[in-house]
Amino acid sequence: MSDLNALAERVAERLIARGETVAVAESSAGGLISAALLAVPGASKFYVGGAVVYTARARLTLMDIPQKAMDGLRSASEPYAELLARVARKNLKATWGLSETGAAGPDGNRYGDAPGHCCMAVVGEDASVSATIETGSPERGSNMQAFAAATLELLARTLEA
Repeated sequence: MSDLNALAERVAERLIARGETVAVAESSAGGLISAALLAVPGASKFYVGGAVVYTARARLTLMDIPQKAMDGLRSASEPYAELLARVARKNLKATWGLSETGAAGPDGNRYGDAPGHCCMAVVGEDASVSATIETGSPERGSNMQAFAAATLELLARTLEA
């Protein structure tokens, strides 16, 4: 968790310095992104909320994204990660939306992605960036850590650009 803590501190420092906030929607990281951000002292200055959006029911209930909005999208894709980040940002009135979605393992997902596949996105007022990583590992716990770290790293790089 120390790598996640260091990344979260880096993100927190930038957000606080800029007077900005973040909202998180995560899936296969299982709450590790939010946990790392909330472990930073003073998190209430930059963290406005988050959700673990692990199922279609959670997507509808927690994010208010109806099935119709999913037409042409599939989970564990960059466009879906961007949708999650955009909605989290809007619903929680944050400066930035941050999301990830993937297949932690030990098996792949029903869309044909291998374990270790993760898509992530950062969405702001004038910015939207996304990325995909493939760890090549079926190890669920280590994939969850890698997904959280990569997502926080994407936010850190976006804030430093």
